[in-house]
Amino acid sequence: MILKIIILVLFFAVMIGVGISCRKSTKDVQGFVLGSRNVGSWLTAFAFGTSYFSAVIFVGYAGQFGWKYGIASTWIGIGNALIGSLLAWRILGRRTRLMTQYLKSATMPDFFGQRFGSPALKIAASVIVFIFLIPYTASLYNGLSRLFVMSFGIDYTWCVVTMAVLTGVYVLVGGYMATAVNDFIQGMIMLVGICAVICAVLESNGGFSQAIAQLSQIPSESAPALSGAFVSFFGPEPIYLLGVVLLTSLGTWGLPQMVGKFYAIRDEGAIRKGTVISTVFALIVAGGCYFLGGFGRLYAADIEYAASGTPIYDSIIPQMIDTLPDLMIGVVIILVLSASMSTLSSLVLTSGSTLTLDIIMPSVRRSGKTMKESSQLLCIRLLVVFFIAVSSVLAVIQAKSSVTFIAQLMGISWGALAGAFLAPFLYGLYWKRTTPASVWVCFIAGVAVMCLCMAATFTGGTFISPFFTSPINAGVLAMVLGMVLVPLVSAITHMRNKAEVNKMFQCYEREVTVKATTSLMEEQD
Repeated sequence: MILKIIILVLFFAVMIGVGISCRKSTKDVQGFVLGSRNVGSWLTAFAFGTSYFSAVIFVGYAGQFGWKYGIASTWIGIGNALIGSLLAWRILGRRTRLMTQYLKSATMPDFFGQRFGSPALKIAASVIVFIFLIPYTASLYNGLSRLFVMSFGIDYTWCVVTMAVLTGVYVLVGGYMATAVNDFIQGMIMLVGICAVICAVLESNGGFSQAIAQLSQIPSESAPALSGAFVSFFGPEPIYLLGVVLLTSLGTWGLPQMVGKFYAIRDEGAIRKGTVISTVFALIVAGGCYFLGGFGRLYAADIEYAASGTPIYDSIIPQMIDTLPDLMIGVVIILVLSASMSTLSSLVLTSGSTLTLDIIMPSVRRSGKTMKESSQLLCIRLLVVFFIAVSSVLAVIQAKSSVTFIAQLMGISWGALAGAFLAPFLYGLYWKRTTPASVWVCFIAGVAVMCLCMAATFTGGTFISPFFTSPINAGVLAMVLGMVLVPLVSAITHMRNKAEVNKMFQCYEREVTVKATTSLMEEQD
């Protein structure tokens, strides 16, 4: 117990120390929200990765999908690395940095407002962010509950309060730069921790070969004719597995807290290095988490079950950890804390800045008044506190209610945000012909799909079909629907002033001088 407490105290001290050391970067709004667009490759890549993977992944998704698909759930981590990280950086990174700098936008809603010349779109996007990031944020805390109760025997409420206060302190003091530096530290902990935990769990089951042999003997309820379903290449339900891969990988392209990392990149070199670093990070952390979860059925006799006989997925990973030595449990606690706090800090900073810069400031300007820089910073900080407080209360309420697994709220929030934003953001970066009307249609369709799915989930009904009743599959439907609707609606509606759009896209054509090591130019005679 003393060892665990020492590890926690050291971890907390480092996080607070980083916040204090980065306080000089928060003198203005650009510094507080974007680190003055001067963040290097390592910090940006780790900030992207740690915002991507939270306790929801390690405890909720790894346990749930590892139970359903076995070792094949590792494909989710591979998809996260190749689609959610590598392709995201290659396709979105450079254009997002150039376009947002030209538009002087600091948030995704502001991008929509500036790109499509519509303040109403900016407000609508801000409302969607405000509504759906709160349950997303609340879901982050729950991964800690069982681990802290198991290790320290303390009430879940105190776990939530501790994590919320600590995260709030370093975000309020150090802003985006403190978040980025702490994300780097927390990311290193996650890399080491997940590798150590995998080795320890496999060793406790007689090694890799023995664990695979045991898992191969377990029959699958969904595919009883498939022998060794949980060690097969695509698992017992490949179609459902594909849905999870698409939502958790492609969905990041439309999440404001993820895309916002590209706003702050310093230069071209940071993009190239960040692409590689982020991909490797995702491959190890996400691939490792889902690979670990694939062995969850080896603990079927020890985990908790609901009254209906369904496994409580949140209990799977903690039960796997419970048999490890105390030092390893301490490592896991810090790993999950790191994963949760890094994502939490990114979410609350995104929420607070979006509400201030995209709703409150325009309202003040419309009233004929001005808002000083210091007032803007104060407003963002107050809203960060508000979001942390609300999400903490929701997390405690959720823990006492009938919602028993943390992937539920996250799946709904993730699907709504990605369904509403992915298509218009992607088309807006690449296609001049994208129209404001198509963005409105995509916003409405994405939110409507997930709200109907949520209603069916909590009432026990069916949304379209049993396949789409799952928030995961409904989220994929919302994203695909957006990718189809935006070009269709754009083809029959008017775009904004063509000359303005052409001028906007010239930011991609600006000529720059580079070193010969970057580009081989043909010599002139």
